[in-house]
Amino acid sequence: MTVIGLTGPTGSGKTTALRVLEGMGFMVIDCDALYYELLKTDGELRRRLVETFGNVFLPDGQLDRRTLGTIVFEDSGQLRRLNAIIYPAMDQAVAARIAACRGRGVVIDAINLIESGLGRRCDVTVAITAPPQVRLRRIMERDGINESYAQKRIDAQKKDAYYRKHCSFLLENRAGSRAEFEALIREFFADILLDTEE
Repeated sequence: MTVIGLTGPTGSGKTTALRVLEGMGFMVIDCDALYYELLKTDGELRRRLVETFGNVFLPDGQLDRRTLGTIVFEDSGQLRRLNAIIYPAMDQAVAARIAACRGRGVVIDAINLIESGLGRRCDVTVAITAPPQVRLRRIMERDGINESYAQKRIDAQKKDAYYRKHCSFLLENRAGSRAEFEALIREFFADILLDTEE
């Protein structure tokens, strides 16, 4: 069984790549969705968050994202405390899902694949990137936001050099159409899997 780590900046085409990999027989672990699932179901995680940051949950039990965001995103020390709580819980949950997989393999979809340590669970790590202007257009169309706000989101993310340094492969999405990109993804991963599955 092969474990692929997939990361990269927003608007680069990761969702398309994930769909292609699902079609190739891989189970996808969406770490964003898993995080919010754990916030609902993991009592120890919730207890530690409240112990560290105060009551960051709404009356209906959902995470108060605005309150927690205000605490951590303007204070790097608080963000490190949050990550020290979240990352181990995520690692444990991802490990359990990998162990339960009976298919061809697993794709871990995580923005913080490297920082969280989840990359160590992977046979191969791949960053999907795209030229900034392409990402800008996609983010604006996808999220219905203006150019200024989309540019701020791009500026806040890691540059390609980070992914080049820390990932096994960097695949730049320069395809003209979605169909062309899907074909590129199939070919790219077929080549990688020839090596990892031998």
